[in-house]
Amino acid sequence: MPSTHHNIKLHIVFGTKGRLPLIEPSWQNRLHEFLGGCLRDAGAHPIEVGGVADHVHLLVGLPTTISVAALMANVKSVTSGWIHGEIGNREFQWQEGYGVFSVSPADLDTVRRYVSSQAGHHLKKSFQEEYREMLARAGVAFDKRYI
Repeated sequence: MPSTHHNIKLHIVFGTKGRLPLIEPSWQNRLHEFLGGCLRDAGAHPIEVGGVADHVHLLVGLPTTISVAALMANVKSVTSGWIHGEIGNREFQWQEGYGVFSVSPADLDTVRRYVSSQAGHHLKKSFQEEYREMLARAGVAFDKRYI
């Protein structure tokens, strides 16, 4: 619609089931590229994709016609199938949920750099520590037992 204006940028984080380090360096970049393609195929705009062995970060522009839940269900399903078939890891699974955070235009470049520098970032901090901090900064209540 010509009269609909939006700027929806989201930072989405999700991990492997059990936070196991299942994403191997030998195919990690291929996965990130494939995730970008899945986002595009779903109608979203991938801005940056990054991550490490136990989780991924997506910085995404989202049109108003796509729900976050539908996007995530699609992306997780398609990438799991790709990992099962292309990589040959039939046991691979993503965690059930995900974290999603809105990104203001003023913070877009900072979040982009953060997503692209995950390997260095996680030399100092675990996924669980990082994720708890993200939830706390965003004011999201959570039960530590499930992080």
